[in-house]
Amino acid sequence: MKKKNVSKYFGCMVFDDRVMKASLSSKVYQSLRKTIDEGEKLDSSVADVVAEAMKEWAVSKGATHYTHWFQPLTGITAEKHDSFISPSPNGGVIMEFSGKELIKGEPDASSFPSGGLRATFEARGYTAWDPTSYAFIKGKTLCIPTAFCSYGGEALDKKTPLLRSMKALNKQALRILRLFGNEKVSYVTTSVGPEQEYFLITKEMYDQRKDLQFTGRTLFGARPPKGQEMDDHYFGVIKPRVEAYMADLNEELWKLGILAKTQHNEVAPAQHELAPIYTTTNIATDHNQLTMEIMQKVAARHGLVCLLHEKPFAGVNGSGKHNNWSISTDTGVNLLSPGETPYENAQFLLFLCAVIKAVDDYQDLLRLSVATAGNDHRLGANEAPPAVVSMFLGDELNGVLEAIEKDIPYAGAEKTQMKLGVDVLPKFNRDNTDRNRTSPFAFTGNKFEFRMLGSSNSIACANMMLNSAVAESLKIYADRLENAENFEETLHAMIRKTIKDHKRIIFNGNGYDDAWIKEATEKRGLLNYPSTPDCMPHLLDEKNVRMLTSHKVFSKAELESRCEIMLENYCKTIVIEANTMVDMAKREIIPAVEAYAMELAGTASAKKSVDETLACRYEHSLIKKLSTLTDQMAVRTDALENALIELQDTKDIEKQSCQIRDTVLTRMQELRIACDEAETVTAKKYWPFPTYGDLLFSVK
Repeated sequence: MKKKNVSKYFGCMVFDDRVMKASLSSKVYQSLRKTIDEGEKLDSSVADVVAEAMKEWAVSKGATHYTHWFQPLTGITAEKHDSFISPSPNGGVIMEFSGKELIKGEPDASSFPSGGLRATFEARGYTAWDPTSYAFIKGKTLCIPTAFCSYGGEALDKKTPLLRSMKALNKQALRILRLFGNEKVSYVTTSVGPEQEYFLITKEMYDQRKDLQFTGRTLFGARPPKGQEMDDHYFGVIKPRVEAYMADLNEELWKLGILAKTQHNEVAPAQHELAPIYTTTNIATDHNQLTMEIMQKVAARHGLVCLLHEKPFAGVNGSGKHNNWSISTDTGVNLLSPGETPYENAQFLLFLCAVIKAVDDYQDLLRLSVATAGNDHRLGANEAPPAVVSMFLGDELNGVLEAIEKDIPYAGAEKTQMKLGVDVLPKFNRDNTDRNRTSPFAFTGNKFEFRMLGSSNSIACANMMLNSAVAESLKIYADRLENAENFEETLHAMIRKTIKDHKRIIFNGNGYDDAWIKEATEKRGLLNYPSTPDCMPHLLDEKNVRMLTSHKVFSKAELESRCEIMLENYCKTIVIEANTMVDMAKREIIPAVEAYAMELAGTASAKKSVDETLACRYEHSLIKKLSTLTDQMAVRTDALENALIELQDTKDIEKQSCQIRDTVLTRMQELRIACDEAETVTAKKYWPFPTYGDLLFSVK
């Protein structure tokens, strides 16, 4: 079989710059580039030409329909397909697609979460083309990346505030660069490379588990004899079936221009990772949403199921999504890369301090940006960062900042008394310290790795908060420096003050250590929000509302709606899980345990009929234990049901989320403990669904 040349088909399903340049006139292409690069409004006549070219290209690739592809607040993408066909006078059809249809759509918004931004009877919503993200073909449909808003113009999606946050950061970063005399840079953008973790199990096993089908995670399951203790899966030899899946997945992603780069086995059995090359944040967001969708579709072709839940299996590592974030200029300069000149050093340190200040000032926003019911199971376990936000900088960079703060010589390669903008910062290696995998927010040479995101999360939420917080820091700096009588002295003093005021957020030690949590909260005063109900209401804290509205990333109404939606999603998720547990316990687990107990009783009776003197201690002891466990399961199932009934009386969504956190989750855990213990003493032939051992080692 002849191997396909990746360079020949890479991006073949994308209406990218290469296609646009080839299919559009020079004038139209330049006009479109201005829209993409500078945000200029697209002229309607130009839009018509672009639409026609896009349609012709799509039809040549076999497309019959188009859709405005958007990202509502459901956690998944949305699309409504319209065909290109229009009736012709002779009774046939012609293929049409106009600039108006390209730029704007009107999908029914009535069934998407709005958090009160529209009345229930108001159905109209609008989708608006995002020309900065290339259109692509999926199946037989041309997908046009779009923003999604209400009839009144409020954002109902994740893309709109993300684009606003990128605009805000660009504005403030340009102010800083101009102060350093840089007039060449036209725009500044953030780039992201999200590492995607996932599990693969067989479809056969998946179909036998209601909890996986309804919730994406196992609600019951005793630990198998072997899990991840031997550390033999991480970076291990990839199984042939998984390797075939990965090869197929790569091909599909590469066709869509997604830069899938690295693949390997992760820590837990059946767990894997896919990492792309970084790209502009809004495109990276689109690509990650596509990646998750395609991962699941390709898995189905291989008789597998791809699990994206943060904690599909208790007792083994969950799945995260490390968000590798950096700031770059259109001239190709990474602003988080240390340079070799005073100019570059000072600029780097200012942007570094802006990030330090942003992470400290807005710990709560970063925490709540990754908050979901699924991720709550993962954060704080010894596989993921704690719920306390901190930063890792490495010993050498930490030493540089300490020297600046104390105004003492830096004891690096050469002792240098640093006065920013005058002296040269001693050069240090890009990866000067071992990577800290326990840190929520780690500097890795020229970027930050935000490690708190869950595997199913859209990266949009985390990045819009990060962009906005850094934009605020840069604004404060620019305001001071633009009015400074002595630029260099003000710059030096400002960086020293930032280090002194915000060094509490920097921690280079073991984030998994309980002692750190105590130090972080009691000595350093850092925030600790273990769950979604703990952190989400802080979205509406005055300082957060003020910052986000001042940069026009959100309106206050949009923030209020998102807080309600996220808490509502949390509540709905756990209620579905609780109802699934009740159903499985009542209809599957308890009857299975009872059936096994009856078999044991029959065995004991049969033995006694042969010889009355036989003790039958094994049967009697096990029947007693099974009976006790059955009673526990019945009582705890009732308790969980009652907790769900009581929940119905609570109408306030914030109070309801707290009730779920404090009562429902406790009742769920109590029921699980009894059921998991019953699994360990019930004959396998009676257990109603595949065990952890079956699931985690099902892919041969």
